[in-house]
Amino acid sequence: MAYVDSLLSKCTCFSQLKQLQAHLITTGSFQFYTHRAKFLDFCAVSSAGDFHYAVHIFRNISSPYTNEWNGILRGIAQSNNPINALTFYVSMSRSPCKPDALTCSFTLKACARALARHETLQVHAHVIRFGFDADVLLRTTLIDAYSKCGDLGCAYQLFDEMCVRDIASWNALIAGLAQGNRPNDALLLFKKMRGGNMEPNEVTVLGVLSACSQLGANREAGIVHEYIKSKNLDRSVIVCNAVIDMYAKCGLVGRAYDVFNEMKCLRTRVTWNTMIMGFALYGDGEEALELFDRMGQAGIEPDSVSYLAAICACNHAGMVEEGMKLFDDMDRCGVSKNVKHYGSMVDLLGRAGRLDEAFKIVQSMPTVPDVVLWQTLLGASKTYSNVEMAEIASKKLVEMGSNHCGDFVLLSNVYAAQGRWHDVRRVREAMKGQDVKKVPGCSYIEVGGTIYKFMNGDQNHPRWKEIYWKLDEILLRIREYGYVPETNNVFHDIGPEEKENALCYHSEKLAVAFGLISTPDRTCISVNKNLRICGDCHVVIKLISKIYEREIIVRDRTRFHRFKDGACSCKEYW
Repeated sequence: MAYVDSLLSKCTCFSQLKQLQAHLITTGSFQFYTHRAKFLDFCAVSSAGDFHYAVHIFRNISSPYTNEWNGILRGIAQSNNPINALTFYVSMSRSPCKPDALTCSFTLKACARALARHETLQVHAHVIRFGFDADVLLRTTLIDAYSKCGDLGCAYQLFDEMCVRDIASWNALIAGLAQGNRPNDALLLFKKMRGGNMEPNEVTVLGVLSACSQLGANREAGIVHEYIKSKNLDRSVIVCNAVIDMYAKCGLVGRAYDVFNEMKCLRTRVTWNTMIMGFALYGDGEEALELFDRMGQAGIEPDSVSYLAAICACNHAGMVEEGMKLFDDMDRCGVSKNVKHYGSMVDLLGRAGRLDEAFKIVQSMPTVPDVVLWQTLLGASKTYSNVEMAEIASKKLVEMGSNHCGDFVLLSNVYAAQGRWHDVRRVREAMKGQDVKKVPGCSYIEVGGTIYKFMNGDQNHPRWKEIYWKLDEILLRIREYGYVPETNNVFHDIGPEEKENALCYHSEKLAVAFGLISTPDRTCISVNKNLRICGDCHVVIKLISKIYEREIIVRDRTRFHRFKDGACSCKEYW
């Protein structure tokens, strides 16, 4: 067997593999199923092999052994159609040759890639029936499959029931929680892991870095980064890229740039792209374009992602002409454009109020514009109260079958801004008729290593009365600076006083007020919001940063706002 393994490892192309097969046949080795199974497995999954050829050989075996079934099953699980592995598994189960633990493992990996939760449950039942449930590796594969299929409850239950856990078990659940919109739980599990006798590795920290990125958890981000440095995990370029991305998404673009400049390993194109996008999210277009130029000077040719990041930077900084030049340069440099590049240009022109040009970009696309692109145009139409363009975009969204709540809300707000309450009611009736629910605004803030969540008008926090008292104090103090509530941001047919009350308790205001009463004076407050920050909150937080002498970073759905001394890093372009 070692002899066949040695020969297989030397095959670098399909012709060599076929020569080896001929050698095994002529020497009689191919009749031994162990050699044949090794060959099939290599042929099915290796870049030097050919999966279809492996299947052809398999079909000519009269009574395949388990390892031979497994070789083909593994190949299907790694293919572009992993769901087909389930049909193959059923065929194997009905054959005289019964599945083993590896069979179940490959099938579960196929389920994970195909997001096949129901089939994962069925294979899990087989695992128990066949007596494989004590296998630690198989349990880990089950945790990974459930996590990727979105059933984090089952994944966590399996993890808790394990008597012995290896590093892979911890990593599978941490990554699953981070990717499954439960980043806070991922951080808690990481703390539990470090408190035990299991040492996190490179895979672990990649999951945790993702969780920190989602939450904007600055304190936890620093702790994880210190751990990475103490264990020399920053020698991996993949880890360094993830750290840069994490700091950028936490609003700490300066720290992200420090990591970029101090890397111990060689920077890749992904590293440069990540840092350029970090500056883009922060609204620092000039730094982003300078880095984009340095990238080329360093001998790394920008790809489509590099151009997208640079155009996004122009978008957030209001650098319209520079963005248009980059868009045109892509054709000159032979870099292909995709729908995201067109979408960024529509957003760039739309933010600048050049809606007709944005619409022409849409019409010039070589492919059919997607839902996001029309939503972008609808958003720009709302910003500039262009009812005609809003109706065009809205009609296209309806034709495409979109029923996202934001589509209805934006169109409703366009009508409301014009006082067309009849049309507002018509849009809202359509929402009810299609059972479309508006996504509620919520904000997150980290205090003392704990993540707190606030909803609009929230009174669930144990200190809610203190928070509301602080908000009352804030409103009194900012009025002295000439603050007038921007009630035009409340798109309801109600009176002025009710509109002011509706604005007072937006989630980001509650989070900032909680930050003020819970953290030392002059320290930075960082807030994450799931939606775009509203105009009134933007004005209020600017004033808070001046009056209370605080730096406040708000990450909304599209970008960062760094408030300091009564000004915002977005320069009012958002």
